[in-house]
Amino acid sequence: MIRLFSTEEESRIIEAIRDAEQQTSGEVRLHVEKDCRGDVLKEAVQTFQKLGMHRTAQRNGVLIFMAPERREFAIIGDEGIDAVVGSGFWDAERDLMLQHFRNGEMCLGVCAAIAGVGEKLKAHFPFAQDDTNELPDDISYGE
Repeated sequence: MIRLFSTEEESRIIEAIRDAEQQTSGEVRLHVEKDCRGDVLKEAVQTFQKLGMHRTAQRNGVLIFMAPERREFAIIGDEGIDAVVGSGFWDAERDLMLQHFRNGEMCLGVCAAIAGVGEKLKAHFPFAQDDTNELPDDISYGE
C-alpha cells in the first residue's frame, strides 16, 4: 500500500469528508492508486464503479482519484451532481488542488477541494433529517 499521507493528515482528510457530508446528502471519497497504468480519468471512472459510488440514492457521489506515482489526479462526480454543476466547477477544484500541490501542500489541497465539493453539494443536495451515510468516509487505497 502506498503511503501518501501521514496518520495525522489522513485524520484531517477524513474529518474534512465528514464535515462536508454533515451538510449534504452527497458523498465524497478519496482514492489513492498505487499502480495506475491507464488514463487517469478512465481509471477514476472504473474506481468510482468499483467503490459503488454510483449506487447513492441521488447519484451525487464525488470521487477524488489520485495517482501519486504519476503525479496525476482526477475529480469526478456522478450524474446527479454533474447535471447541476458545469465543467467549470470541476476545473476550479482541480486548479485549487494543483495550486496547493505545487506548494508541497498535498493534504491541504485535498481538504480544500473536499470543502469546495461539500459546499456545492450542500447547495444542490442539502442534508435531510432522514439522510444516511451511504459510503465509507475513509481513504480508499488501491494496489
